[in-house]
Amino acid sequence: MGCITKHYLNEFSVLGVWKIEEDLKTLFDMVIMDNGDKKKYKGFASTSRKLEFLSVRALLAELLGKEARIVYNKNNKPFLKDGSRFISISHSYKLTAILLSTNEKVGIDLEYMSTNIGAIAFKFINRKEKITKVPENRKYHLYLHWCAKEALYKICDKEGISIRKNITIEPFEVRDSGEIKGKVKTDKINDSFDLYYTRYNNYAIVWTKKNYEKV
Repeated sequence: MGCITKHYLNEFSVLGVWKIEEDLKTLFDMVIMDNGDKKKYKGFASTSRKLEFLSVRALLAELLGKEARIVYNKNNKPFLKDGSRFISISHSYKLTAILLSTNEKVGIDLEYMSTNIGAIAFKFINRKEKITKVPENRKYHLYLHWCAKEALYKICDKEGISIRKNITIEPFEVRDSGEIKGKVKTDKINDSFDLYYTRYNNYAIVWTKKNYEKV
């Protein structure tokens, strides 16, 4: 199917989502890879991982043009090779998302809501956070918390952040789309963030962007 949304959040930022319905050969023929990309691609054993990798390149080309290139640091965090924009990437099952901004740091996470996330909620929900007791909304609410925390983890670009202890999501009403407030507090970071979320079929998607100094 390819790019299913190309949403300009403002004049500086764009969010794109790709739905993977192509086979490996079709997607491979859609992208141009340099030697670094080819080496990384060959290192993936599974077809699903290769499809994810190619879909990221195809979506980036859709957003910025085929000359755009992604490089990674030692922690496998992605950057644009030309340094023109901040970038955050997420993929789960059949969806790939990229968030780009010329002047703000960014973080995005999407998850296919397949597992019984309630069974592992204790690993990422802290005592300050509130989860709805409405049965039909609980699973989605937990996934939104998880995605929001992952997005904040990415935007802060810090090793050693505890998803449960250092990131707190303020109470919010569960809707198909909306806003979330989140806080990150460590020895080096003490900041609040605005996050935005939406639901696409059985996926939860959360993103955030902020112009702040790296500490």
